[in-house]
Amino acid sequence: MTDTLTTPELWVRRYRPAPRHTDLSLVCFPHAGGSASYFRPLADALAPVADVLSVQYPGRQDRRAEPPRTAISQLADEILTVLESLPRRRLVLFGHSMGACVAFEVARRIERGSSLDLLGLVASGRTAPPKVRDRGVRSMDDAGVVAEIRRLNGTDERLLLDDDVIQMIMPAIRGDYTAVESYRYQPGPPLRCPISVLVGDDDPQVTVAEAEEWRDHTAGAFTLRDFPGGHFYLAEQQAGVVRALTEDLAAFRRGPGRDA
Repeated sequence: MTDTLTTPELWVRRYRPAPRHTDLSLVCFPHAGGSASYFRPLADALAPVADVLSVQYPGRQDRRAEPPRTAISQLADEILTVLESLPRRRLVLFGHSMGACVAFEVARRIERGSSLDLLGLVASGRTAPPKVRDRGVRSMDDAGVVAEIRRLNGTDERLLLDDDVIQMIMPAIRGDYTAVESYRYQPGPPLRCPISVLVGDDDPQVTVAEAEEWRDHTAGAFTLRDFPGGHFYLAEQQAGVVRALTEDLAAFRRGPGRDA
């Protein structure tokens, strides 16, 4: 029996109906402090080519009453259980920033013995393991955390000026930063599936050269694309990101030994 805390209804959001002509699901993993709704624009744009599913981590929005997870390993374990409970589909995992780390660990778990059919991983805005860029955000006071969020320029400034909003979202942000800053890569074989990497060319969190190091984590094909912009280039370059993901989904479908 599926544990009530790992039911798909809690963890997965679908903002557009799944297209009837494909069995491919793109599973999206948000950044630290982010929520499933961050990927709604991508879900709208990619609806014709994939069933876009967005992961909702505990501790935010409609899951605010739940404690946020403070370990990437726990998140990955729980999300794997959720994905295994869904109707069987071919999967591509797409994670941005912290979400790239979570998606990578889910991919490793799938390839270690799950029955899920993983076609590929798309990592965005994140250094490749084992590199860790720990700014100690988890230990900062609220003002320091808000300053870090401003530095990355991914949150509406009006929200950051509202003390009630800050108090509401701070537990999730702290939990996420605890998880991602304390994450330590455990060495293992590279993924068999291909990896595509997307990065902003002015991202203060990861350089293009650092993003290239994801190549070491796949025995399959590797692609790197850089976009104008900072850490949240996805919002600024949405059309280009949609094109890149559409190309990746098509390439993953055509992967070695697979039917298109």
